[in-house]
Amino acid sequence: MGDGQLKIDVLGASFTIQADEDPAYLKSVLSYLQRKVNTVQSAVPVEDPLKVAILAGFELVDELFKERRRSGVSAPASPDMDELEEITVRLIDKLNKI
Repeated sequence: MGDGQLKIDVLGASFTIQADEDPAYLKSVLSYLQRKVNTVQSAVPVEDPLKVAILAGFELVDELFKERRRSGVSAPASPDMDELEEITVRLIDKLNKI
């Protein structure tokens, strides 16, 4: 693979991406994503890969927003955080029932 290319193999999906980033950086991002997916899979009894990916993505965005709040950077305009938390809990409950 050339500069900025990365073969992704997550949740049964396999493809190659091209990005204007260092390959080592891309590998570290992929590794972090894979750890997050594994964490979600072990914590939530959901087998659908799409649902696992959505939950992992949601966890990652949650981390990003919390880090931004700690750093004093405001999150994108959105409903207030209490409302987001309520929506998140309802979505997880629905996914757990499927």
